[in-house]
Amino acid sequence: MTHASAAHRAPARRPAATAAPRRTRETTPLGRPRRLGPLLFCAPFVVLFVAMYIAPILYAAHSSLFTIRRSGLGLTAPTEVFAPLDNYTRALQDGSFTASLGRVALFGCVQVPLMLGLALVLALLIDSKSARGRGFFRLTSFVPYAIPGVSAALVWSFMYSSTSSPLNRLLEPLAVTVPFFDEDVVLWSVANIVTWSWAGYNMIIIYAALQSIPAEVLEAARMDGASALRIAWSVKIPAVRGALVLTTVFSIIGSAQLYNEPAVLQPVSGGSISSAFTPLMSAQSAVAAGNYPYAAAQSVLLAIAVGAVSLTFFKLTRRGDQA
Repeated sequence: MTHASAAHRAPARRPAATAAPRRTRETTPLGRPRRLGPLLFCAPFVVLFVAMYIAPILYAAHSSLFTIRRSGLGLTAPTEVFAPLDNYTRALQDGSFTASLGRVALFGCVQVPLMLGLALVLALLIDSKSARGRGFFRLTSFVPYAIPGVSAALVWSFMYSSTSSPLNRLLEPLAVTVPFFDEDVVLWSVANIVTWSWAGYNMIIIYAALQSIPAEVLEAARMDGASALRIAWSVKIPAVRGALVLTTVFSIIGSAQLYNEPAVLQPVSGGSISSAFTPLMSAQSAVAAGNYPYAAAQSVLLAIAVGAVSLTFFKLTRRGDQA
């Protein structure tokens, strides 16, 4: 074997391994790390969220821990004294405030299911295959939500007036008169305004969820011989369950924040709507009296109650999903 052939059979020498390139952090043209980009975009929202939402909550919680003390003769300026439980104890023993909590709870238990049921029916009717003029009915259903709550309450106060109510005039031939401002009826008069204003808004959310149902699923149900009512009950309503949960939570929070409608109707209610008709109206009365810590305590108790109800509702709906 010649030297040349041996050299030919020798394996080729592998090139020396080059050093792995050193990883460097990706940067933007300005030299900032690329991962800071999303944080910078979120910064304005975070700042506004903390300043307009978190900070007021913390301030209210802090203020509720103090109580206002005045001298016996009232000759000196009132002072704030640290008393963590005084305002909360007073609020829980305040009959008008606890009554307002019960009134709002009753309002939510009755008005929220009725409103969402109406919104669901409207959404199903507009989404039905035989529906005509869908755009017109969507718009007309949503128009009441576009009217400010105060303006809507003013219009309905005219409709409820004992002297100029066109509703009672229409019922005169039947010898029927609806006492809209009677103490046992006024809560449902307010509920009617809220339902009229918000049913269309919730309908739009549910209708949007109906549009996400695949057409193949609906067509398969029709080919199986399912009627329109059966498709709505077994296919469409289960498919919009998430939208119903969302609108229910929003409605629970909205019921707790009930203020505009009863406040506008109060001057013409003949005393059936008091200054503590709802928890927010009670807190506003405390603010008007200059007792800010007591108003803060009422607000904190209301927030805790709403949070507990919302959390319980989420737990129940999640348990239903898992079952």
